[in-house]
Amino acid sequence: MKRSRSRAWSNLLYVLPAVILIGVFVYYPLVANAAFGFFSFSAGAGEMRFVGLDNFVRLFADPVVATAIGNNVLYAVVSIVFQVGGSLVVAAWLTRLLGKRMGAFLRSVYFLPAVISMTVIALLFTFVYNARGGLLNSLLELIGLGHLQTAWLADVDTAMGAVIGVSQWQSIGYVTMLYVVALQQIPEEYYEAAALDGAGRIRQFFSITVPQAKEMIFVAMILTVSGAFTVFNEPYILTKGGPGNTTQVLATYMYNQGFFQNQMGYASAIASLIFVITLVLSVVQMLSFRSGRD
Repeated sequence: MKRSRSRAWSNLLYVLPAVILIGVFVYYPLVANAAFGFFSFSAGAGEMRFVGLDNFVRLFADPVVATAIGNNVLYAVVSIVFQVGGSLVVAAWLTRLLGKRMGAFLRSVYFLPAVISMTVIALLFTFVYNARGGLLNSLLELIGLGHLQTAWLADVDTAMGAVIGVSQWQSIGYVTMLYVVALQQIPEEYYEAAALDGAGRIRQFFSITVPQAKEMIFVAMILTVSGAFTVFNEPYILTKGGPGNTTQVLATYMYNQGFFQNQMGYASAIASLIFVITLVLSVVQMLSFRSGRD
């Protein structure tokens, strides 16, 4: 009995540093941020005025918050289509239809954008989208589609799509590599048996590849949806939420309110909203996929 209790305390000592670090750098900031949402104060100001639920009530009446949530939802939908769905198709193509050498080469090519800083990529795409002499407009002119040229990041009709496109280009390779790892674990016998039964490539994909990659699809969904509601770098560097507020997302609006409008209490309320949304979506996905259960 004493030996068992001693071992339990010994095990606790091993995990205690990690528990302390998580408490200090994860849970304490979450609680502190939620508390700050009940106050009105400026960055660097010592005085904090208690305003109760005013900041949270303001969230539901703020039209920019509604626009930002809509943009985050659009981000999530497009990311699910291209990163969760499209990346699985690309991964299946790389592992099933290409030879080892070509597959390995293309995996490196697709993964390359994932190792480049998003700040660098966003700055690069400001030149791609440039209205005068930008790569995209020059390409459209070259192939005879000059009438489609526009100021991609300054046009309210194209700015959000242009920003989302940068995210997909950068992230698809990373998610594809996650899928490749999962697909390489599928026994080859499954596909051989399906081929003997007359199943074609498409039938094999939906009957074998998708079910066997279910756990990785779950991981990709969590990463993609959470990333869509916490995205910041791309819209901030490319457009800073403009033109107007058409490309604002929750994270850029939070940053703007906190560090440019000096409304740190309201920014904390927006941060709490981001946390609640991502938490709820993660729980819903976990319940929907029931990961780890038969």
